[in-house]
Amino acid sequence: MTEASIFPEQARVLEHHALADHQYIIRLHVPNCATHVLPGNFIHLSCDQNPYALKRPFSVLRCDAVQGWIEVLYKTVGEGTRNLSLAKIGDQLACLGPIGNNFELSDNKTLPLLLGGGVGIPPIVFFAEHLKAHTDIRPLVMMGSEIAFPFIVETSRQSLAGVPEQSNAVMQSLQAQNIQSRLCSKQGYEGFFDGYINELAECWLSELDSKQLNGVEIFACGPEPMLKAVAALAKKYQLACQLSLEEHMACAVGGCAGCTVKITDTHDQAQMKRVCVDGPVFDAYSVY
Repeated sequence: MTEASIFPEQARVLEHHALADHQYIIRLHVPNCATHVLPGNFIHLSCDQNPYALKRPFSVLRCDAVQGWIEVLYKTVGEGTRNLSLAKIGDQLACLGPIGNNFELSDNKTLPLLLGGGVGIPPIVFFAEHLKAHTDIRPLVMMGSEIAFPFIVETSRQSLAGVPEQSNAVMQSLQAQNIQSRLCSKQGYEGFFDGYINELAECWLSELDSKQLNGVEIFACGPEPMLKAVAALAKKYQLACQLSLEEHMACAVGGCAGCTVKITDTHDQAQMKRVCVDGPVFDAYSVY
């Protein structure tokens, strides 16, 4: 994992689409950020054109370094994101990014299991597509949502070991890239696994033999209860696991220390780390 170089830029809105359940995808022209961003990095973005407005942190969903854009998936939850939802094509928003460290597959791992829940879905999609584009390794992606899934869903005809046959909903754009995925929810959506993402993941893990398990590395982003459950799952199967933490941030560049979390180092000593610049990606065994 490497720390990103941070570039201040004026982000020009290229596209802005409303989705179900107050979700949006916004495409921003930020050439420096797009050139350097990696899966797991985030940006700090003004939610309107007021130069004095507080910025908010957003994970990156996709990027195109050649055309100089990134995409962000977000949900309106407060005044800032409600203001952002009003942004129009051509608007200029102050942006810092990329910020933080990134997901990175270990050299000796060949079966990356990518888990995204809710607002933790974007960096997981970014990482899956990054692995597809830059390696010969194909990850398995599992995502959970308790609101409408923000991407086109289709039914897979390909079974997945341990996963119930009726749990066959997949993300269409990943399927088109030959990246396997499965979706879960407690809302009864058709084709979704009826349960939490750690339960869905264990369906698959329980079918692997010891040699296959040795190749698995878990990567996860989502709300804290999900991350705790994923960390417990990783410990149960003795798997390497990287977690991207979600914390409230003010400055996002390490100055205010408002996003600190307790991390245990390899010598079992507790340290306080800033999620914005020391993370957001941490080894699961150091967090929970």
